[in-house]
Amino acid sequence: MTKREELKILVQKDAVKHGHFILASGKESDIYVDLRKVTLNPKGAKLIGELITDIIKDRGVDAIGGLTMGADPIALATSMLALDAGKHINAFVVRKEKKAHGTMGWIEGPIDPGDKAVVVEDVITTGSSAIKAIERLKESGVNVDMVVAVLDRNEGGREAIEALGYPVQALLTREDL
Repeated sequence: MTKREELKILVQKDAVKHGHFILASGKESDIYVDLRKVTLNPKGAKLIGELITDIIKDRGVDAIGGLTMGADPIALATSMLALDAGKHINAFVVRKEKKAHGTMGWIEGPIDPGDKAVVVEDVITTGSSAIKAIERLKESGVNVDMVVAVLDRNEGGREAIEALGYPVQALLTREDL
């Protein structure tokens, strides 16, 4: 069984709920995928980190992260698995609100202007979380290379991000569920 197939089974078993839900995007859906049930599970985190490392290993990126909190465990897992694979890629966090003290910044972690970064997402619906992260990174002088999501719900988010010029890859899509 491939790592992707293992991840698919784990997501189906632990993260998918059926019913009537209002998503973070405000959209209604008959399915809710709580990927934290997988991204915070050591087996899920390892699979995700390995799969994303395979995608980004030859892209010459310095850092990986996204909008807190969905992206946080994905970025850290990928950073750690990349290191195991011989690639040093720092993890970072993009805040939802500007820090009110200290540096008063949007971004936390070892990332600097001029660095090349990958933005990660747990679930892409409209793409708004990834786009917010991209905007904050650009404002900070970071070069965004691409976006990688664990799940693309196929509801227009990928297209919205790609319209800004950033390629998007997803480990799974709604059809996999």
